[in-house]
Amino acid sequence: MATISLVAGNCGRRGGREDRRFEFGSNSYFGKDFLASELLNSSFRRANGYWSKALKGSRNENEKRFCVVAKVKKGKKHDYPWPDDIDPNITDGHLAYLSYFKPLDEKPKPVTLPFEKPLVGLEQKIIEVSRMADETGLDFTDQIGALENKYQQALKYLYTHLTPIQRLTIARHPNRPTALDHILNITEKWVELHGDRAGYDDPAIVTGIGSMDGKSYMFIGHQKGRNTKENIFRNFAMPTPHGYRKALRMMKYADHHGFPIITFVDTPGAFADLKSEELGQGEAIAQNLRTMFGLKVPIVTVIVGEGGSGGALAIACPNKLFMLENSVLYVASPEACAAILYKSSEAAPKAAERLRITAKEHYKRKIADGIIREPLGGAHADPVWTSQQIKLAITRAMEELTKMNTEELLHHRMLKFRSIERFPEGKRPKPVEPEKKRNMKPSDASMLKAADIESDLERLKKNIVEAKVPSDPTTDQAIEKLKQDVDKEVTRAFISMGFQKKLESLKLELSRAPDNQPLNHNLKVKVDKLMKEFMQNLSRPGAYLGLKQKLENLSMVSRLIERKEKGEKLKTEINQKIPAEVKAKLEQLKNAQKNLSKGDPLDEDLVAEAVKVKKELMEVLKSANLEIVGVTNRKVPELQQKIVNVNKEIGGEIERIINVSGLRGKIEELKAEMAKGSSSPRVEKLETEIKERILAALDNTALKDKFENLRREFAPSFEAATDKRLPAEKG
Repeated sequence: MATISLVAGNCGRRGGREDRRFEFGSNSYFGKDFLASELLNSSFRRANGYWSKALKGSRNENEKRFCVVAKVKKGKKHDYPWPDDIDPNITDGHLAYLSYFKPLDEKPKPVTLPFEKPLVGLEQKIIEVSRMADETGLDFTDQIGALENKYQQALKYLYTHLTPIQRLTIARHPNRPTALDHILNITEKWVELHGDRAGYDDPAIVTGIGSMDGKSYMFIGHQKGRNTKENIFRNFAMPTPHGYRKALRMMKYADHHGFPIITFVDTPGAFADLKSEELGQGEAIAQNLRTMFGLKVPIVTVIVGEGGSGGALAIACPNKLFMLENSVLYVASPEACAAILYKSSEAAPKAAERLRITAKEHYKRKIADGIIREPLGGAHADPVWTSQQIKLAITRAMEELTKMNTEELLHHRMLKFRSIERFPEGKRPKPVEPEKKRNMKPSDASMLKAADIESDLERLKKNIVEAKVPSDPTTDQAIEKLKQDVDKEVTRAFISMGFQKKLESLKLELSRAPDNQPLNHNLKVKVDKLMKEFMQNLSRPGAYLGLKQKLENLSMVSRLIERKEKGEKLKTEINQKIPAEVKAKLEQLKNAQKNLSKGDPLDEDLVAEAVKVKKELMEVLKSANLEIVGVTNRKVPELQQKIVNVNKEIGGEIERIINVSGLRGKIEELKAEMAKGSSSPRVEKLETEIKERILAALDNTALKDKFENLRREFAPSFEAATDKRLPAEKG
């Protein structure tokens, strides 16, 4: 607001005479300032007094000139919205004084994403070689060219094999071009419009009119910041209801004047604070959705970053939807989805893959009408080129849409969204029966498939048993992972049982207890009581099956490790007590056993030596306070294979007898009776009948001859090595 001030004072002499004029000027630096209202109240009351004398040119006693000087005080100069010197003849460019969006004083710092770290080493090498060339003056052109080619190949490979979570990080890149960057790159003229006409201008959504190739369009988009200060000002592109109502106002304005609408989506979602909910966030989004389906002008939407849920959809109900190559569109962020489904945000990469958030997936499902290419390294690597690709896609779409009349345009928009709901023939999901009760208990995420549990357990048992030393890194790592899983599951079980507060208070008391001292009685009672309640809840049928399975696996693994450690310890003690002479003889016996398995003839002297070594070894074991329960031989591979073959022949013969004698029906009947869990005389009768008929039919002399030959063939070696008879020779 401008103010006027008057100054009275001695203005000096002029040629010995006073110049008694009433002077107005703009520069006065002395006297007392008066506002214009004070001037009017004071000067006009004395119109016939002092002021009239001055105007008539009468002299005062000191012959001094009296001057009255007025100056205008200007208000605070604002950079926004109106400048002082507006050029009325502006022909191109955007009206910068109508926008907060100004060029940055400093260039944004380069940001390296986690998966781009392999490229950093190549960049450093190129910089070092270039610096060396500048310092030494030598020609390193070939080396630099080779490094640059290698860098480009690595960059191309990296950006053509991106995972969904990596594309999400590119879409969130802090240096990625914003909606206004693209708008200013593709328009010849641009003026930003503000306000929802209801009290607030939400900076998270920008709107305005711009021209491309001489045609005017209404632009609407989410606006992220280019640095921390701008992000705070723009609320990280999360609009409030005011922003959506501003967008709605501009859509209606464009519909009234016939401007095609272009929207840019780049938001993690609508701002979900208490104030926004009070102001009707959901209602504002719903109004936009309903209105966009009825607009009579073409609408084109481009997803330039991330499109989150309804916050993105509120300005994204178009005739044509395009997505940048590294943009994403989702109903819930992968982090939120992982926290809900997998109980941990660390599973975000898995959730991103399951959500199908990438441009390629949306194009495959006909949600997106096209994918706009980005330069290698993302849109931030060459923003101007990316913007021109966007302009080309928009121009082609508008050429197609502007040929349609109003009815065709609305029908086209309706069909686009109706086609998203379609399912392939025969794959439509079954409708949910409303009257049927559903089990809403959350699934036990920790439960693995039975086959996976069994395979992991068998692998772990095999590693423990076959380990040559008690501690194996791979086995220890698997056991540690199992312990960590059990700890997590136990903590979750405590929380789900409602024991979290009790557990935290006990942990606090235990942390205060002195170390290396037994627990006091009261604390021990509390711990025992809590564990008793926990075990009671855990033992309920069907509850915490995943935790029970893991606890059982951990217990079994602990027993195996303990048994393995005891065996290794005992083996070490025995080896220390066995004389060197006996060890040498045992080594000779091992070699003899290998030769015997190859078919070499049996040496009688070696057999006698084996008997002698066996007796010496038994004496050593008795001296170590070990009780000798029995002596067994190791299985000879050839014998084992022959026994397996004989068993197969016997089994085949029994199967043949069952088929020939018609016992199949009897066996099925026996299975049915046993499945009922009954121990009735009927079961015993069936078993006896089946056995008798099989034994009566199983009179095969060929099988008996094979068994006798097998016994006679391997009996001498076993008798010599173990001084025992085969089980078949026992009465």
